[in-house]
Amino acid sequence: MLKAEDRVAILLHDGLQSSKGKTGLSLLRYSELAIVAVVDRQFAGQDLEQITGIARQAPIVASVEEAIAYQPTVLSIGIAPSGGALPDEWMLEIRQAIASGLSIVNGLHTAMSTDPELANLLHADRWIWDVRREPQGLSVGTGAAGKLSNRRVLTVGTDMSVGKMSASLELNQAAKARGMRSTFLATGQTGLMLGHDGVPLDAVRVDFAAGAIEQLVMRHADAEIVWVEGQGSLMNPASTATLPLLRGTQPTHLVLVHRAGQSHIYNVPDVPIPPLPKVIQVYETIAAAGGAFAETKVAAIALNTHHLDLTAAKAAIEQAQAETGLPCTDVIRFGAESLLDAIVS
Repeated sequence: MLKAEDRVAILLHDGLQSSKGKTGLSLLRYSELAIVAVVDRQFAGQDLEQITGIARQAPIVASVEEAIAYQPTVLSIGIAPSGGALPDEWMLEIRQAIASGLSIVNGLHTAMSTDPELANLLHADRWIWDVRREPQGLSVGTGAAGKLSNRRVLTVGTDMSVGKMSASLELNQAAKARGMRSTFLATGQTGLMLGHDGVPLDAVRVDFAAGAIEQLVMRHADAEIVWVEGQGSLMNPASTATLPLLRGTQPTHLVLVHRAGQSHIYNVPDVPIPPLPKVIQVYETIAAAGGAFAETKVAAIALNTHHLDLTAAKAAIEQAQAETGLPCTDVIRFGAESLLDAIVS
């Protein structure tokens, strides 16, 4: 749907400095398209790079009406409000964007393309892309990816939303910089909105989840190395996505992603995160399933230190390395080279 010449405005109300804006912040960090405006009434008129730490220049405006002055062709919804539905006042802004001739990229669970009121506002050559739609032609998993000769690297986490997508994207960029035939495979709405091939895994019926990932990996059998975006966590009681990813990718390597200092599952404080060596043991054991599948090792640790100052971040990385005996770094702050070395050596 998206084209190289598209100009994007991102709807990010109240999301520039909160977890609900994860999609929009990732678009700012990684999108190759022109981002011409960010809509966030809380920070309107302020400096985007100063607020986010992301090296992207774009004006922050208070409304979609103001964003239209910068001539976007697309409005991407970069927020995920609690409950998954946009407030009525923000839906009014979506209608205004469509009526003004913009296309819509919608990463929410609630579909918009089937809303007759919105569809009737569309101009010629404009569209609404509901990203979270189950692909057609799915089948159950068969373990076929295990017969491939390439490297298949899956990021796994100690919890949800710890940085698995960012780690995979940074590793893919580092591999490409070395001239490797490398590709990133998206499993969530943000990666798809960035233009990568993938599957919106949380929109796929559970019986076909492993098969959907298997089909995706098999489409890229000619890649030297594929980086599969992880979802969820085996430690999180709400997560159902990690096991289908393990089975569908038949990974050759795992990269464990952890937020430094986090000791319990977010929003479930009575569920502790085990020590990293125990987490590694769990992932390696389940990946191999007692010998049913090939032995797969955690090759490195990607540590999220965004909330720490530089001194504390370096100390946390050193501690994780000592605790696990594995290479560890924050790939956003310090680059992914050391983790890539561990995988390709």
